[in-house]
Amino acid sequence: MKLLTFAASSSRQSINKHLATYAASLVAGAEIDLLDINDFEMPLYSIDRETESGIPSLAQDFLDRIAQADAIIISFAEHNGSYTAAYKNLFDWASRIEPKVYQNKPMVLLATSPGPGGANTVLTTAVSSAPYFAGEVKASLSIPSFYDNFDLVTNKLSNTELNSALTTIVNNLTENKQS
Repeated sequence: MKLLTFAASSSRQSINKHLATYAASLVAGAEIDLLDINDFEMPLYSIDRETESGIPSLAQDFLDRIAQADAIIISFAEHNGSYTAAYKNLFDWASRIEPKVYQNKPMVLLATSPGPGGANTVLTTAVSSAPYFAGEVKASLSIPSFYDNFDLVTNKLSNTELNSALTTIVNNLTENKQS
């Protein structure tokens, strides 16, 4: 199984990148393709810019990475209750080429933040909107209070209940693949 994994954050120190990478490591036998959305930085989307200059090739490159995957894990950072500008811009450009951005791939959607909300607002938005863009959401999980529940030294969830929940939901990706 080829597993596309990324954080919907442009932070080089992204806690969501830590979470997404760890979650992918729990999928036995997966070939992990770790994407960095910083490699897909494009001008801010606008219809005027699209009309004048066309769609940047990086949008197609992003869609190609999704096409090559068997499944996807995304961990969403939350900025003011919504997607990060970096992810939303990448998504907007890609959707101009292919509205079914997620291409019917099974997905696990995650989110975390330093606070007790665990970026649950953006995760709820992502879970509810993914099917409109051909995302097959198998499961989702919010990790609250990241620094209390994740060990950055070992790069693993230290909260046993959350770790068990995460292990269970990422295994949904392989169970679907085998059936």
